[in-house]
Amino acid sequence: MEKTKQYLNIAIIIALLVGAYSVWSYASSYGESIQPSSFRSFSVSGEGKIVAVPDVAQFDFSVVTEGGKDLGSLQADNTKKVNSAIDFVKTNGVDSKDIQTQNYSISPRYQTYNCYRPLDSVNVQPCPPAEIVGYSVSQDVQVKIRDFSKIGDILGGVVKAGANTVSQLQFTIDDPDSVKSQARAEAITKARAKAKEVAKAGGFSVGRLLGIDESGPSPIYYSYDTGGAAMEKSVAAVPAPSIEPGSQDVTVDVTLRYEIR
Repeated sequence: MEKTKQYLNIAIIIALLVGAYSVWSYASSYGESIQPSSFRSFSVSGEGKIVAVPDVAQFDFSVVTEGGKDLGSLQADNTKKVNSAIDFVKTNGVDSKDIQTQNYSISPRYQTYNCYRPLDSVNVQPCPPAEIVGYSVSQDVQVKIRDFSKIGDILGGVVKAGANTVSQLQFTIDDPDSVKSQARAEAITKARAKAKEVAKAGGFSVGRLLGIDESGPSPIYYSYDTGGAAMEKSVAAVPAPSIEPGSQDVTVDVTLRYEIR
């Protein structure tokens, strides 16, 4: 009977120890799941840079038509010039999906009066209100060119076809995410190599990856001002400009945080 009590007491003690260990293990695991190895971790950074050549040239052209109160005639004239410019762009190999109307607006033009009122005047007549004397119709179109050998001819040709403003020429990358992915992969590779070097120098092992942060500026877009409305008078006598796209640096910085083992 006495031995039975001893065995029972031992079993109770073992059960309590097992229960206490289970609670401690659960609490430890839960704590790590909330903030894994927050006091035993290290961070490394890496930079990836890809030099990319732009594959799309993008520019805007506008047609502004001003006149009297015959709005229908102004709209018809404006539309005719815009359609002529768009047809010219298409005949030079630009696909319809790369031509987009950005703005269509109609604005009134006012005649105002400067009424002089002498201080000693007895009979002061009211100044007449501003009067609408005509309208201004404007359309803005954005064009993307993928064949760079035609950029100069298209810039000059749209003015001959009816546009009176050409501006905002930019060179861009059609699929920037693909280039950024390459830069990101390079940055991560450099950061991983640096983590191994740091761990070796510090006498510890690299554990789990706990977090990753990414930063990096957007690609730089180069613009070229064609001179706006002044081109309308000079384009016939001036040869098409030679325009070079250059290159763009796409940079991605990453920071990796690892567990110390």
